[in-house]
Amino acid sequence: MIKNSKPPIPVQGFSWMGMNTGIKDKSLDFGVLAADQSCSAAAVFTRNNLPGAPVVVGREHASQGVLQAIVVNSKCANVGLGKRGLEDAKKMCEWTAEALNIEPQQVLPSSTGVIGHPLPMDKIRQGILSIGNYLDNTSDAVEAFAKAIMTTDTHPKWRNACAGPARLLGVAKGAGMIEPNMATMLSFLVTDAEIESTILQPMLKRAVDISFNRISIDTDTSTSDTVVLLANGMAGKVNESDFEQSLIELCQELAKDLVQDGEGVTKLIELTISGASSSDMALQLGKSIINSPLIKTAIHGADPNWGRFVMAVGKVFEHPVRLEELELRFGKKDEIQVVNSKMLEENRVQLDRIQELLARETVEIEVRVGRGDHTETFWGCDLSKGYIDENAFYTT
Repeated sequence: MIKNSKPPIPVQGFSWMGMNTGIKDKSLDFGVLAADQSCSAAAVFTRNNLPGAPVVVGREHASQGVLQAIVVNSKCANVGLGKRGLEDAKKMCEWTAEALNIEPQQVLPSSTGVIGHPLPMDKIRQGILSIGNYLDNTSDAVEAFAKAIMTTDTHPKWRNACAGPARLLGVAKGAGMIEPNMATMLSFLVTDAEIESTILQPMLKRAVDISFNRISIDTDTSTSDTVVLLANGMAGKVNESDFEQSLIELCQELAKDLVQDGEGVTKLIELTISGASSSDMALQLGKSIINSPLIKTAIHGADPNWGRFVMAVGKVFEHPVRLEELELRFGKKDEIQVVNSKMLEENRVQLDRIQELLARETVEIEVRVGRGDHTETFWGCDLSKGYIDENAFYTT
């Protein structure tokens, strides 16, 4: 599906690198993002009850609100390995800090890939020793980093934005084990805006809540999810409201990029729940619909199956919806096609036209569930045989 059409625009004061250390094959598998100076930092991590060792260490280091570097490897997640995993994550920080002449607590570690395999620390060590040869503030260096963090992604992902005099750059990976509440998803964001970490942290949380936490590929919440934002202050102070809006838009674009590149994905679904009586009602109904395998497969086959939406809405027991108030709207603006129980009863639904809308690469659906004033938007995907082919033999 859609790939980056423009090269990434580097942000002043940040250097990047990506290289191959031979963790699994000859593709890039090791990356470092380093700032010229200490940065205000904010981070959001997976809510999985069994997080990976890098998440445990990363939470501790990010809690101080100051970071200067991120070290990442792909192909091996460093999850489920107990004490050894924690020691290896800490070594990654110590070695990276030594190479950059900074404190280990200013380094955030991150790993992604197969769970249950120990990190090949000899190869990680060799990669860290090569930092000085690769770090650079160029588009090529950013792209190399974006490639180095990939697992089953088919292409690297990045987005740029501006907020007054400041620039933002975000890089992300993730193609499977993705469901609202963070996902097998890593996203590293940098800006030259001057913003204190006490302001940056809640700002990032709000942005994540309406971007990365509103996407779903396969309903599985990963053990490794991490979103980090570093601000070096080199562009000076910015209007915080304008900056937050730019941050939200950048995160939403990256989130949609992740869904479109999901494992086996052929269609992006943009789902809006409207008319809900509360935010929780909208969230639960949206989650039920966007995660339903029956709805995902119906959309893959362009099958306008009203009954599957009735099922997904009806199984949210905490928030009952009256059938008379349930309405589906496919498409946008002048091409909207409506489905509700009365129209079906009167045989007024244009199923052929809806089928045409469902055959597109981007499928837009609004589900009206009542007369309330709460609305939420989600992004998901279809479910194809390609997803099964990708995951049935993942470790072999």
